[in-house]
Amino acid sequence: MRAVIQRVSEASCKVDGQVTGEIGTGFLVLLGIEDADTGDDLQWLAQKINGMRVFGDENGLMNKALADVDGNILLISQFTLFAQTKKGNRPSFIKAGRPDKAIQLYEQMIITMDQLTGKKTATGIFGADMKISLLNDGPVTIIMDTKDKENH
Repeated sequence: MRAVIQRVSEASCKVDGQVTGEIGTGFLVLLGIEDADTGDDLQWLAQKINGMRVFGDENGLMNKALADVDGNILLISQFTLFAQTKKGNRPSFIKAGRPDKAIQLYEQMIITMDQLTGKKTATGIFGADMKISLLNDGPVTIIMDTKDKENH
């Protein structure tokens, strides 16, 4: 799994002109899933996102996590995070998860984030043509790949 986590002041997703999810302070998470991903990858990534301390404290240092700022999550599926661009000018998406597997893991990520945060996770619609608006705060943008995790 790959995730692009953006600290935002606000973010929203629209599909066919209708808002499917919106948040104020929190994380916009773009989530890419590949066929090799497992429930262990999902759990590791969800824990990391929930515990990530990138919100400012009283001294302006990035010491606060999502819960500390009463933040929310907007979770968007994005297969293009697995684009391969080594050859030619047209990206290949062969490493992106097949929809039948990817949608199951995406839906499980929503449930897991709901449980970890104690809040409803805002979402887009899997596979839809989504229009994402955000106000990146900082800007703070973190890229994570579960294949790069350290097992300590």
